[in-house]
Amino acid sequence: MALSTDERSLLTLITKSPEPVGDVRLFPRAESPAPGMNEHHPSHEEWLLRQIEWHSVSVELWQRDLVRVVVPANGERGDMVEPTEAGRAALAAY
Repeated sequence: MALSTDERSLLTLITKSPEPVGDVRLFPRAESPAPGMNEHHPSHEEWLLRQIEWHSVSVELWQRDLVRVVVPANGERGDMVEPTEAGRAALAAY
């Protein structure tokens, strides 16, 4: 099963976690934009679009049954996920 670079990166991080993880914590630079980067900063839109791309990668992993939700979102945090056997196998192919 072919994985994009982003899919492989995110799935690797999820797989390395010893317990279910809220995958949004793993997104590069997801916590906040660089200091001083508000919505008027020239780089803010690029940062925001990249965060949206990471959410799309996360959804794609779930849709392809490479991760499963083990603790559903509760309004305070997002879904907690872990890799499936198919996800581990997809990584092993690389």
